[in-house]
Amino acid sequence: MKQMPPEALEQVAAYFQVLAEPTRLRILNLLSEGELNVGELAQACGYTAANTSRHLSLMTKHGLVARETRGTAVYYSLGDESVHALCDLVCGNIARRLERDAGARAAFAKLR
Repeated sequence: MKQMPPEALEQVAAYFQVLAEPTRLRILNLLSEGELNVGELAQACGYTAANTSRHLSLMTKHGLVARETRGTAVYYSLGDESVHALCDLVCGNIARRLERDAGARAAFAKLR
């Protein structure tokens, strides 16, 4: 990361803060498969439409999600494709760490 002014670092932190909520990650995961409206997302996640809408509003504000109005429905899609790559990178790192930890636990279990 290059030297960034404090204002830019605040924006980066806010972006990651949006990603730090499991509900929003679940919504982003669903949107990675294609666009959906609020009702479809709410049903797929098991949340209320109001709660889903609140999360979508925040993600739209930060550019993670794009919205398109069609008649009376609003459809959402990924607004930033790099978010998918970022999540894949983080998930891969966590999977490797879990595998290492499981291997270490197995090695210690053999010592008993």
